[in-house]
Amino acid sequence: MAGGKVSARQKMINLMYLVFIAMLAMNMSKEVLSAFGFMNEKLIENNISTTAKNNEAYANLATKASEQAAKFEELNKDAIKIKGYSSEFYTYIEELKSKMSAEIEDKSDYEAMDKTTFLDEYFFKGENFTAEGEEFLAKINGYRTDVLNVLGEKSKFVPVLAKRFSTEDEVNRDGKTIKWLDYRYKGFPLVASLTNLTQMQADIKNTESDIVSDLLGGKMEEALSLNNYKGIVALDKNAYFAGEKVTGKIVLGRYDATMIPDNVTLNGKDYKNIQSGQVIIDMPAGNVGSHDIKGKITFTQDGKPVDVDFESSYSVIPQPGDAVVSADKMNVVYRGLSNPISVSLPGVSDNNLRVSATGGSLSGGNGKYVLKPGGGNTAVINVSATLSNGKSVNSKATFRIKDIPAAMGSVRGQYGTVRMPKSGLSNAPIAAGLPDFEFDLSIRVQSFKIKVPGELTIIVNGSSLNAAAKQKLAKAKRGDQINIFDIKATANGVNLKQVLPVSIELTN
Repeated sequence: MAGGKVSARQKMINLMYLVFIAMLAMNMSKEVLSAFGFMNEKLIENNISTTAKNNEAYANLATKASEQAAKFEELNKDAIKIKGYSSEFYTYIEELKSKMSAEIEDKSDYEAMDKTTFLDEYFFKGENFTAEGEEFLAKINGYRTDVLNVLGEKSKFVPVLAKRFSTEDEVNRDGKTIKWLDYRYKGFPLVASLTNLTQMQADIKNTESDIVSDLLGGKMEEALSLNNYKGIVALDKNAYFAGEKVTGKIVLGRYDATMIPDNVTLNGKDYKNIQSGQVIIDMPAGNVGSHDIKGKITFTQDGKPVDVDFESSYSVIPQPGDAVVSADKMNVVYRGLSNPISVSLPGVSDNNLRVSATGGSLSGGNGKYVLKPGGGNTAVINVSATLSNGKSVNSKATFRIKDIPAAMGSVRGQYGTVRMPKSGLSNAPIAAGLPDFEFDLSIRVQSFKIKVPGELTIIVNGSSLNAAAKQKLAKAKRGDQINIFDIKATANGVNLKQVLPVSIELTN
């Protein structure tokens, strides 16, 4: 084909041959794209299933921590940290995947996801990485480090985490060393990168599963020994009126109706009121004041008696006249927020209280309520109940209603005037907060204005500098004061009336 004169017919045959090869390559490419898509679907299903199993394991560990704090409390705290780190990293990847497929109308049309443009532009800038690419690497490394900090350097999961969440350079089949981000994400079809990210989410879920299973497994055999059981006094009430009987049960921490004790000693005397493995308490309450309930339950294990001690106390109190009402956070309630309110009446169970409110809407029950104030200046909580002797009790508490105070603009968690380099400001999100405010607020910046000396004010939508703002910032000099003002933000979905400005003094 390369030598001699080629006829028009031969040229046409050659062209058709090339087209035929291209069509075969195209068909094969589409099949591969679909295969990636189907694999992604399977991984997503697996992640959902693993999440459900992990949640059960977390709940199981939390239950054991409440039952046997000495054994499981610290393990449960570690598990809570692992869960938090994993959830944050998993959500970050999910948000990244949403950005990648935002312009794809049919999310199941995998053959249309053959472009490489998104991540090639999102992660890479020439031979270097973009800020987003650096952030992606930092998230992976940060997750691995955070988890290892919880588990310790000697944990058997060190090599597992190092393998699953490695960002070390790779060596291709030609023996060439390539940066990990380039090796895994540069030039790949969109659907392949989506599947790769879903696999990373699967690694997160599997890591959670492995760790929580290990935390539980190390203590299960030890926990089953009778020497580790604890007697628990479960009274029907925590306080009693004078003349009432104290009623309740004494059970083992890991209650089993088939475990009948050989003997029970209660307050120094043998006690015989035992039903289905439970010691039924039924005795006079006594005089006003504090009273102890203590003793031991004796079982036979391996032919030897095993004593399980129990101890608790209760108070006998005079009949109350007023309910006890307190705000969980402070002595005022805030408009636009869900203010937690605790309501209790000594001697009356929470589910027997009748609670209502004026000046706002009240929801909840069993002693824990949420008050959303209205447009007035005060809100009133009304409480009523009928005591066991038939007497009615009515009480109320008044709260002042205030607006959410002015928030303060911030950069990198600093308020007022912040000193930082120009490059840091360019990439730092603008935030807002209420220092020393008792409520946990989710504050989101919607927009702001930025003023660079000698330049026009730029309006920015969102919390990060846009291209126009960065262009103006590039003209600033060391020592210039950059003003961020007219910040619009919401707190728990409610518009804040005022957000104070923040100034940045450039250090370079």
